[in-house]
Amino acid sequence: MECSGKLTPHLMMAVGTAVIGSLQFGYNTGVINAPQAIIEQFYNETWIGRFSEPISQSALTALWSLSVAIFSVGGMFGSFSVGLFVNRFGRKNSMLGANLLAFLAALFMGLSQLATSWEMLIIGRFIIGLYSGLSTGFVPMYVEEISPTSLRGALGTLHQLGVVVGILLAQVFGIESIMGNSSLWPLLLSFTLFPAILQCVLLPFCPESPRYLLINCNEESLAHGVLVKLRGSDDVSEDMQEMKEESQQMMRETKVTIPELFRSPVYRQPIFVAIMLQLSQQLSGINAVFYYSTSIFERAGVAQPVYATIGAGVVNTVFTVVSLFIVERTGRRPLHLTGLMGMAVSAVLLTIAMALSDQLVWMSYISIMAVFSFVAFFEIGPGPIPWFIVAELFSQGPRPAAIAVAGFCNWSANFLVAMCFQYVEQLCGPYVFIIFTVLLLGFFAFTYFKVPETKGRTFDEIAEGFRQAAAQGGDKYSAPEEFNTLRGDDPDL
Repeated sequence: MECSGKLTPHLMMAVGTAVIGSLQFGYNTGVINAPQAIIEQFYNETWIGRFSEPISQSALTALWSLSVAIFSVGGMFGSFSVGLFVNRFGRKNSMLGANLLAFLAALFMGLSQLATSWEMLIIGRFIIGLYSGLSTGFVPMYVEEISPTSLRGALGTLHQLGVVVGILLAQVFGIESIMGNSSLWPLLLSFTLFPAILQCVLLPFCPESPRYLLINCNEESLAHGVLVKLRGSDDVSEDMQEMKEESQQMMRETKVTIPELFRSPVYRQPIFVAIMLQLSQQLSGINAVFYYSTSIFERAGVAQPVYATIGAGVVNTVFTVVSLFIVERTGRRPLHLTGLMGMAVSAVLLTIAMALSDQLVWMSYISIMAVFSFVAFFEIGPGPIPWFIVAELFSQGPRPAAIAVAGFCNWSANFLVAMCFQYVEQLCGPYVFIIFTVLLLGFFAFTYFKVPETKGRTFDEIAEGFRQAAAQGGDKYSAPEEFNTLRGDDPDL
């Protein structure tokens, strides 16, 4: 159907409103880094006010580490709770309700300096982590369920675009002359209030997921009306038929719980794929590269390393946009494989450049190129694809539980990297990127042999592929064979 794959105003409005949640996640991920010294000074002054002596270095490090890591802990709890909300309240109302957490977090963080309480700041970081964990489940699920099959990948990439734009905004706002100073840092942290208000204003004008209305609520007429608006056409029979078939399949299945995802041979393969893709994102070394970027730029003689780091954020954003435009042409598998291999090569180049930078001055410039290359390849594949492909791998029944498990694994890996990286880096120095290179090559091999192509396939067709593989025996499943079968004579696949 020609009309079913076009970008309509209602679809753009719904997707754009949803990815405000993605922007919030990105903003609150990056916002804590720039004002670190100022917030540590606030901790010290508060400690002196309470105990009449300066805070010890170990206590300050522990408080700061907790302030950063508690965000990921909140994210772990939030992401694991996704299924509790989306089936009970729907996709749209779940996103709307989650903003209460954003309001509460902004209040705690914004008033922490006035109340001279670091506890309020840390509690605020935990609450906004809860919100972000929920958003990383709600947003991709909603976007995938309202998108036509031919645009699912491109619109799914908008979640990651929202994340990187949020990180970039946090980097820019964190400049000392804007809000990264001793008087305005509470506003910098509580700025999350404003996107939350905007989303609360816009969401009531957005439709509920038609798949949720038909399959979960059995509201066929409502689902039909929503699809007509989203597709910009009265003829939505193909979409309705596909959802009805999926609904019938779901009725034949027992209720899918999280343990069932691992017990059932039908779901075991796709949940394993989903988890590994999430790990390939967080264990790729992207956070380590951003951690190293400032020192790399300083070593290269950049006068204001913060602006070079913002430059890396711009590269982040630009290549997410590139992925958005090519994901439906090239497919998910080729982009993810290209991104992983490009990152592995960039990591080797970065290791060599950093190891030789003291002997050869010009190697510092090679290291800058390697940083930008690493970031660019991350956003080509491992950045955006794991978020939305999880929703594609599962039909309506198991989708909420699968997204909860995958999101929990993503946030858990994020937390582990944040807690362990500094110790591993102290042991290995610049050679820490060799560890990430090995991991990237392992994820490349896994993607090649186990991750199916989902481009142009309905949710039920993808699920049917796994059902057939389970019937034949899991060991016989081969992603390359399936990819070649699907590709046929289509040069774009």
